Amino acid sequence: MTSQEFQHIASTLPVDPGIYKYFDSAETLLYVGKAKNLRKRISSYFTKTFTSYKTHELVQRIKRIEFTIVPSEQDAFLLENSLIKQFQPRFNINLKDDKTYPYIVIKKEHFPRVFLTRRKINDGSEYLGPFTSVAKVRELLDFVKANIQLRTCKLNLTPANIKKGKFKVCLEYHLGNCKGPCESLQTEEEYAEGLQQLRNILKGNLSPVIQHFKKEMKSAAENMAFEKAQILYKKIEHLEQYQARSVIVSRHLGNADIFSILRDGDTAYTTYLMMQNGTIVQTHTSQWETHLDEPIEEVLSFAVAQLRSTFNSLSPEIIVPFEIEYAEPEIIVTVPKAGDKKKLLDMAALNVNYFKEEIRQRKMLKLDGKDDSTRKKVLEQLQHDLQLPLVPVHIECFDNSNFQGSYPVSAMVCFKEGVPSKPDYRHFNVKTVQGINDFATMKEVVTRRYKRLQLEAQPFPQLVIIDGGKGQLGAALEGIRELGLQGQMTVVGLAKNEEEIFFPGDQESVKLPYNSDSLKLIRSIRDEVHRFGITFHRKKRSQGTFKNELEQIKGIGKNTAEQLLKEFKSVKRVKELSLEELVAAVGVAKATLIKNYFKSDE
Repeated sequence: MTSQEFQHIASTLPVDPGIYKYFDSAETLLYVGKAKNLRKRISSYFTKTFTSYKTHELVQRIKRIEFTIVPSEQDAFLLENSLIKQFQPRFNINLKDDKTYPYIVIKKEHFPRVFLTRRKINDGSEYLGPFTSVAKVRELLDFVKANIQLRTCKLNLTPANIKKGKFKVCLEYHLGNCKGPCESLQTEEEYAEGLQQLRNILKGNLSPVIQHFKKEMKSAAENMAFEKAQILYKKIEHLEQYQARSVIVSRHLGNADIFSILRDGDTAYTTYLMMQNGTIVQTHTSQWETHLDEPIEEVLSFAVAQLRSTFNSLSPEIIVPFEIEYAEPEIIVTVPKAGDKKKLLDMAALNVNYFKEEIRQRKMLKLDGKDDSTRKKVLEQLQHDLQLPLVPVHIECFDNSNFQGSYPVSAMVCFKEGVPSKPDYRHFNVKTVQGINDFATMKEVVTRRYKRLQLEAQPFPQLVIIDGGKGQLGAALEGIRELGLQGQMTVVGLAKNEEEIFFPGDQESVKLPYNSDSLKLIRSIRDEVHRFGITFHRKKRSQGTFKNELEQIKGIGKNTAEQLLKEFKSVKRVKELSLEELVAAVGVAKATLIKNYFKSDE
């Protein structure tokens, strides 16, 4: 739409507050904006010269304008945020790392179950959250389970079913983790008290929960139930320790949302801290993409509205580093200069700086897309740091892996000129090694790889990385020596946890500077071989290539084997279980078969 074309409709635009939408010739929504005066704001796009190329590009694409009048500027703010979140127009500020977040659901049923979910559906259940981290949710649920007795079974505990005596208490009841509602040993009213304690814990409001347990402990002591009183005392102690660990500044600060922002060109980074009852209960860092050189105040204002909506925050106060426009007049916007709130803001700023640096370093880990001179400098730096005779333009890395302590496979990735050369990647099904032997497995796959290159007269890499310690490195070198290839390439070991590099025969490891480009490249190669190996494993498992070792036990079927692995995570862990633990899991007969099998194996 040209300026002349716009003049024909300018007089028809209202002077009221509202939102406006720009569409292109394909009816694609390009941009959503808000205005105190719609005519004045929209006209500004067509009547002045923009210094920003991006704004000029937007105006060139506009073919149709649509607007909605609203009662106030605050309503325009809220509607703009809602539409941007829904449609994510190309020229608006967008959240770059948007994803689904986990909830804790209290299921709508008798004696409601409590569990983690990513799907929020309209089924009448209560959804608490969302939360920023699955790990945090699991930690919370483990904490809740240790302190509040809620059922974990999937039984249909209707009053009619319970009255008919259809169910019997399980091991969870005998362990003290459940009060046995399935046998009418707990009423729904008593169960609801536990759910309320759960809600308080998730809100960081532990005081009512602690007081409830103190009251129960006192009652138990008065009734001479000292064992029960001791258990309650331990729970109170656990809650108080958790509360002390969680409180950041002061319990008297109440509820507030703290935001910090850092701008870097077209990208903005924000950190959001949700404080409830003086406790930081959620933290979230995010990355936003700007398009029209929006002021940093506008970006933060938009991010605040979006994040408070996403995480269902009802906090009455927002703490920010500078004044922003916010649509809800009842919400207090605070810009602290000193005190506890300033400390919280400083903590948010520290996190946003760390997040930005982490993003930068993550990008630096891979040299894809970098120009030739940049890649060459990194490889030359690696040559210097490891004292290699040649620039490592061809690097290969090996890693062994096994599933639940059984069935080893190996993977090899190849990097050329600092970037992955995926046609040269290789998977290895281990052929000559019986059982789990990392050293023999490494020797086999390294020998097979370089014997093939030797036979085909292919060039050898300048650097070979063995993902493992000195044992795997020694095994790899043994295979290379048997091929007569010693001196043809430099072979090093990479310790799995410490990121230390071992050279053959050296007593001391080489530790590269933590943020050096050399170590970043080695990390990226290691991460790639892990990814490639895990993908191979999953594919093999989905094809049924691996047979669970437990299935080899006569009398143990596939379902029982899978149940044990799901519960105990590995064959090794099952092997270590006592007979009593196995009986609790699979019954006396099968437990005896399993113990006898492993006993004879020993």
